[in-house]
Amino acid sequence: MPVSLKKIIFRVFSLAMLDDDGYYLLFWFQTVDLYEGQDPNAVLICLSSLARKSEKIFGKPGLGPKEAEGEKRAWTEEQLKAGQNVIGLQMGSNKGATASGINFGNTRHM
Repeated sequence: MPVSLKKIIFRVFSLAMLDDDGYYLLFWFQTVDLYEGQDPNAVLICLSSLARKSEKIFGKPGLGPKEAEGEKRAWTEEQLKAGQNVIGLQMGSNKGATASGINFGNTRHM
């Protein structure tokens, strides 16, 4: 649910302007990042993501790379069953270096 401001008050002092900006900049970056330069990277990330959305919504030219669109895939039942039989590398592997010869706390027996 978007937050709407009843009245925006323009002030001379940037410290007093922090109160006005807090409503709609709360979830993107902190106003301290913008006015005092605490985290300019967060400000740039927020502005570039906003520019990407503006290209899709408003049709205006965006800033930076275009937003990726997901590709819909239709899998057959045969392909889904074949994928269940594959053991992924996330399950682990018995190849490569292992820690089988390490004995913590024991002396080395020769």
